[in-house]
Amino acid sequence: QVQVVESGGGSVQAGGSLRLSCTVSGYTMSRPYMGWFRQAPGKQREGVALIRSDDSVAYADPVKGRFTISKDNDKKILYLYLEMNSLKPEDTAMYYCAAGFRMVSWVPEPGIGYWGQGTQVNVSS
Repeated sequence: QVQVVESGGGSVQAGGSLRLSCTVSGYTMSRPYMGWFRQAPGKQREGVALIRSDDSVAYADPVKGRFTISKDNDKKILYLYLEMNSLKPEDTAMYYCAAGFRMVSWVPEPGIGYWGQGTQVNVSS
């Protein structure tokens, strides 16, 4: 059974930094796409950053130059991180880690992949 667990959210003032972490256990496919998504109240879930199976990375335009995604793994667990700098109030959202997802134009396809429960990020002005 695949389990995805995020941590590291919190409250910070604009201009501050946070680091999100995620562990993915029980994933049997090799080198899945992994990524971070976010969802603000009243808005659809959107992609923020991803790492492809070839380890190349991509970022959504709103976070380019401010967020950095990285990963690590041991034999059975995948680790995913999101370093968030120069945070803005508009970055406030629930942040989700996901593996094996599919998306179109940074919008995830429903029901595809493995997702965590999310970790809340609040950025005050």
